[in-house]
Amino acid sequence: MKRTRTTAEQDHAPDPVDARLGARLAELRATRGWSLGELAERSGVSRSTLSRAERAEISPTAALLNRLCHVYGRTMSQLLSEVEAEHAPLVRAADQTVWEDRAAGFVRRSVSPPHDGLRGELVEGRLAAGADIAYDRPPVSGLEQHIWVLEGALEVTAQDVRHHLDAGDCLRLRVWGPTRFRCAGPADTRYVLAVVRP
Repeated sequence: MKRTRTTAEQDHAPDPVDARLGARLAELRATRGWSLGELAERSGVSRSTLSRAERAEISPTAALLNRLCHVYGRTMSQLLSEVEAEHAPLVRAADQTVWEDRAAGFVRRSVSPPHDGLRGELVEGRLAAGADIAYDRPPVSGLEQHIWVLEGALEVTAQDVRHHLDAGDCLRLRVWGPTRFRCAGPADTRYVLAVVRP
């Protein structure tokens, strides 16, 4: 589980999850034989940002990871699961990977990460009041998503249609284009996202 680091730790050492994630991103690029410039052209992310993410000098945002997942043809959960040591059929609460996009006010817990032979995964999302996250493309075209709001209110925009979800509501869709998740109430929003790869 990701913990909050002290200021001294932040100044001297990258977060362990960010370090493993950066190394995996560098490995994915290297296996394809791409330079940072080529990846920048394919993803629309600047070379300097890509370089800093690979060296774990920055903690990548959800939007940045989404762009890279699209280029590499995997879901965000797949990418995050690849930086974990091992896959187990039973995922204890204490072992569920937590990733934060602090700038956007988004916390993502991988409740049931991708596993060999399984097409689905479960993610718990938390959006702070006022948080608004836009993804310019799905990580995998045609990705099936079920979004179940547990607390608060969530606004999801997909295929230019805006859906307002209150606690208990569930939105089911396939994702082909841009999507947007916005905390639609005065309090934080907590939801479950079930993802099924095509």
